[in-house]
Amino acid sequence: MKSELQKMLDGELYIGNDPQLYEMRRHTRELLKQYNQIPFDDVPAKDALLRQLLGSFGEKIEIQAPFYCDYGNHIYAGENLYMNFNCVILDCAAVTIGDNVMMGPNVAIYTAYHPVIASERIKGPELASPITIGNNVWLGGNVVVCPGVTIGDNTTIGAGSVVTKSIPSNVFAAGNPCRIIKELPA
Repeated sequence: MKSELQKMLDGELYIGNDPQLYEMRRHTRELLKQYNQIPFDDVPAKDALLRQLLGSFGEKIEIQAPFYCDYGNHIYAGENLYMNFNCVILDCAAVTIGDNVMMGPNVAIYTAYHPVIASERIKGPELASPITIGNNVWLGGNVVVCPGVTIGDNTTIGAGSVVTKSIPSNVFAAGNPCRIIKELPA
C-alpha cells in the first residue's frame, strides 16, 4: 500500500494532513524560519541552510528572504538561480528549475491543487502535478505558475501573468491567462 507521500509524488489523490507529511512540513517551516532570519550578507550560512532545505541546486544560488515552500526537498534547481523577495513554491510535486533562471518578487509556483468538483473537494484529498522551468527563463514579478506547467528555455514571462498552460521555448508570454505575445531569437 502506498504512503500518502508516494501518492502525492505520483500525482494521485492524497491526504495532506497525513502525519508524515505534516511532520515534513513542520520541519521545513523550522528551516525556513531560520533561513528568513539569516543576515542578508551571510552567504555561507544561507548556502548551508539551503543545502538542508532544497532537493538540489547548482553552484550559484541567491534566494532573497522571505522565501516560503511546503517541503523544499522536491525543489531541484540548476546553476545560477536568482529569486527575489517573497517567492513561494508549493512543492507537493517536483519543481525542476533549469540554469540561469531569474524570478522577480512575489513569484508563486504551485504544484498543489484540489478537485474542482465541490463534492470531491470537501472530502479533503489533494492533488499535485510537477512543474518544469527551462534554462535561461525570466519570470517577472507576481507571476503565478500553475500545476503541471512546463516553461521552455529562453522564455520570458511578463509581470503579473498567470501561467495555466505550458509555454514553449524562445517566446515572450504574458497575461491572465498567460499567452504567447511574440517569438524571441534563440
